[in-house]
Amino acid sequence: MYLIHSFSCSEAFILVVMAYDRQVNICHPLHYPVLMTPQTNATLAACAWLTALLPPIPAVVQTSHLAFDSTAHIYHCFCDYLAVVQASCSDTMPQTLMGFCTAMVVSFLPRLLALLSYAHILASVLHISSQEGRSKAFSTCSSHLLMVGTYCSSIAIAYVAYRADLPLDVHIMGNVVYAILTSVLSHLIYMLRNKDVKVAITRMACPQDPGHCGDP
Repeated sequence: MYLIHSFSCSEAFILVVMAYDRQVNICHPLHYPVLMTPQTNATLAACAWLTALLPPIPAVVQTSHLAFDSTAHIYHCFCDYLAVVQASCSDTMPQTLMGFCTAMVVSFLPRLLALLSYAHILASVLHISSQEGRSKAFSTCSSHLLMVGTYCSSIAIAYVAYRADLPLDVHIMGNVVYAILTSVLSHLIYMLRNKDVKVAITRMACPQDPGHCGDP
């Protein structure tokens, strides 16, 4: 449980670091090599990972003190905190409240920081006079924006799944689908940003004449 939620929190904070990287790249392009050195990138990534290790600790400690029957069924595809709490025979109201509060902090705080970064990016892009420059700036952020949207939608689906009165089979299958789908989408999004992958897909789609693929 601790590892799963730590990795989930790290994803949220890494997305914030990536948003800051995009902000510096677009708003201060000439200073980017000086501001975002390898040492700075390593420090930001380390801070994101270390920060992500802290939020799950209270939840895991409290869960370890709950009472369970001799056989407890967890209706999830992994040991999710709220799923384990719901399987307990103790009074779980404090744990449930703490779980939702922690989830809201971990999800909304990184989202707010990412939105602030993109507000600066949008203000900077609007000052670019050429259409080509604006398109290039938005293209730089496209993959990250898709990742943020995927992450936020997965959290929303998980929250609705807990609050909605769904059949157990549907509930478990929904958790499996969103867990696998978010992982697959993240790989596809960044894979399609790779130029070599784009060239390979173009060649597969138009093996005869890749240079005129898509022409009428």
